[in-house]
Amino acid sequence: MSDRNSGNDKKRERFEAEALIHIDALHRTALRMTRNENEADDLVQETYLKAFRFWDKFEEGSNCRAWLFKILTNIFINDYRSKSRTPQVIELQGVDDDFLFDQLSALGPSENPEQLFFAKVFDDDVKKAIDNLPEEFRLVVILSFLEGFSYQEIAEIADLQIGTVKSKLHR
Repeated sequence: MSDRNSGNDKKRERFEAEALIHIDALHRTALRMTRNENEADDLVQETYLKAFRFWDKFEEGSNCRAWLFKILTNIFINDYRSKSRTPQVIELQGVDDDFLFDQLSALGPSENPEQLFFAKVFDDDVKKAIDNLPEEFRLVVILSFLEGFSYQEIAEIADLQIGTVKSKLHR
């Protein structure tokens, strides 16, 4: 019995050392994929549960980050397909008239409000542009430009041919 516990402890330790270090990147991508904080949290949690369950199938020395992104992508695609058959829920939030003033008031005296404002606006424009991409292109753009995966890694993660990855990025 103690050999089994020792094996489980080693599995957990190896998993924590190799897989958990990628949680921020997975969450960033999940948030861009789902466009919803709670759904992104759920997607990352489900990814880690599945990854831990199948950790013995992971080949030590291979690319753990790419393997986790593959799991995340597969879960998202499967969930996306099932959700596309159900009505979409849209949350409306109230508009705060004092939002910009509150943001500028929170800055320290040494920070440049104009520079921070324009960085935020441009950052929001890029995020909006990515969010408005059709689903089939958005994933490839996120994996390439935001997460830095190679064409080959993207092809493996998204189950695409490398030429298709290049084509989607070009478009």
